[in-house]
Amino acid sequence: MNDAEPTSTPAGSRPTLTSRHDQWVARDAAVVWHGFTQMAAYADNAPVIVEAAEGRELIDVDGRRYLDAISSLWVTTLGHRVPELDRAARDQLDRVAHSTLLGNGNVATIELAEALAPRVPVSEPHFLFASDGAAAVEQALKIAFQFWTNQGITGRTRYLALGGAYHGDTIGSISVGAGGFGTDVFDPLRFPVLRAPGYDDPGWADTAVSLIAGHAHELAAVVIEPLVQGAVGMWITDPQSVERVAEACREQDVLLIADEVATGFGRTGTLFASDQCAIRPDIMCIGKGLTGGYLAMAATVASRRVHQAFLGPDLSEMTLYHGHSFSGNALAAAVARRHLQLFDELEVLPNVRARAAQLAAGLATLAERHPAIGAIRQRGLMVGVEMDPPTDGLRWGRRICAAAVRRGVLLRPLGDVVVLMPILTSTPEEIDRIVGVLGEAIDEVCGP
Repeated sequence: MNDAEPTSTPAGSRPTLTSRHDQWVARDAAVVWHGFTQMAAYADNAPVIVEAAEGRELIDVDGRRYLDAISSLWVTTLGHRVPELDRAARDQLDRVAHSTLLGNGNVATIELAEALAPRVPVSEPHFLFASDGAAAVEQALKIAFQFWTNQGITGRTRYLALGGAYHGDTIGSISVGAGGFGTDVFDPLRFPVLRAPGYDDPGWADTAVSLIAGHAHELAAVVIEPLVQGAVGMWITDPQSVERVAEACREQDVLLIADEVATGFGRTGTLFASDQCAIRPDIMCIGKGLTGGYLAMAATVASRRVHQAFLGPDLSEMTLYHGHSFSGNALAAAVARRHLQLFDELEVLPNVRARAAQLAAGLATLAERHPAIGAIRQRGLMVGVEMDPPTDGLRWGRRICAAAVRRGVLLRPLGDVVVLMPILTSTPEEIDRIVGVLGEAIDEVCGP
C-alpha cells in the first residue's frame, strides 16, 4: 500500500517533471519494484523519496521533513543517524564487514549472541541468524519439524496458528499466516494448518488450548505473536491468555514458537512482549528492531532442549541443513550489539512507557470529538486507530494517511486502520504533534 492519495493526470498526457521529487519518482519507477505496491499506480500516489534523515525525521529530495511516525515500517527504534550506532558501523568496517558463518565464526556475531542470550526469554538460547523476519519464521518452522524427526518421532508435522496472523511472506510463513495481503493467489503452495481464532475473539485462548489438547500428537509447534497481532490492524490480547496457551503447550509437550519480529525490542513497553506474559518459548523469532533499523538482520532463537536435538555425528542427518549467505553478518552484528547497550544507557523502555501513556491520553481525547473513530487498540507504542466509514469504498485509512503526510507526519494505513508506531525515543512534543496532525487529517477527510 502507498501512503499518499493519487493525484490526477489527464488521460494520455505525460506528467511534467517540475521538481527533483518528480525526477526521482520517474527514475525509481523505471528500475525499482516496490514490495506490497501496485507499480502501475506508484508514480501517481505521491511517494516520499527519502534522501537523508536526522533524529526522528526523514528528509526528502526536495528538503521536506517528515516525522517518522511508523518507525520506517516498525524497524527504527532509536532514530536515524544515531551517533553511537554510526560509530559502531564505522569501527566494524575497519575490521571486517562480512565473513561466512557456515562452519566458521566471527567475533562480532559471537559477541552479539552473548549479549542477547541473557536478554531473550528463552532457556539457554542458541541463535541462528538470518536477514529478515520471514526468514526467521521459516527457520523456526523447519527447526520445529526436524526437532521431532531427529528423535525418531513421526507424525508431528502440523502447526497451530491463529486467525489474523501474519508471519511474513515466504511460503512457510504465509502458510501459518492467515491470508490477506494478496496471498490468496499462492493458496496452492500453502500447507494447511490448524487455526484458532485471532485476538479479536475474546475466546481465542480457550479454543487454542482445546485444539492443543486434542491435536498434541500431531503438532510440531504452536505459532503466535505475543500480545499484538500487528499486521491485521493491531489486534490486542492480555498477557494471561498468552500464558495459558504457553502452559497448554508445556503440558502437552508441544513446541511454542513466539514470533516477536514486530513486538520485540521495546515496542510493547518491555524488551520483548513475552516478558509481560511470563512465558519462555521453545523457539523465538526476532528481527525488525534488532539493529535499530540500520541493517537487515534477524534471528531464530532456540532453547537448549531444541538445540540439543540436533547434536550428532558430523555430516549426519541430525544436522540442520539450513543457512543463508549473509547469516550473522558482522557489520549488522556490531551495530545490533551497540543498539542493545543503548537501551540501558538511554533508558529507552521508561520513555516508551511514558510516551505510550501520553499517546493513549491524547488519542482518547481525539476519539471523544471524532465519531469517525471506531476503536483504538494500543500496547505500548504499537497503536491502531480504526476508522468507521459509513459506507465501503471511502478509503478513509489511505486518505487520512495521505493528509498526514502532507502535514509532515509519515503514517501508513492497514485498510481503514491508521497505524501509529512512533520511534521509541520520541519526545513529548513529537507525540503531541502526531496526535494533532492525525486529528487534522481526520477533520479533512471525515469532517469534524
